[in-house]
Amino acid sequence: MPALPRKPCAFARCGRLTEPGQRHCQLHKRERQVRQDKERGTAANRGYGYKWQKARVGFLKHHPLCCRCEQAGLVVAAAVVDHIKPHRGDMVLFWDRANWQSLCTACHNTKTAKEDGGFGRRLT
Repeated sequence: MPALPRKPCAFARCGRLTEPGQRHCQLHKRERQVRQDKERGTAANRGYGYKWQKARVGFLKHHPLCCRCEQAGLVVAAAVVDHIKPHRGDMVLFWDRANWQSLCTACHNTKTAKEDGGFGRRLT
């Protein structure tokens, strides 16, 4: 199977070629990520600090299987504690354990893409 072609970087006036299948060259990919991280804030700023990590581990110990896969009759280990209803910064909803579910990475990514409109774009 032939490799994907290298294309010019999507960043304005950048003549560098990208890696196959990428939109930005390595330099602009890093710059873009740094800019996005500044806008979004760190994981700890969004509530996913040490306290969350401890709560997440405890929740996964008690709910080790992906609930969506389980409903489909599959046995798949959960890797993510997901907020059923997106909290959007509401810390009361964030810490409400009734709003948590265990998901495998694939189910979490699918759910998040549907909620965000795919690739991090919010639906309006």
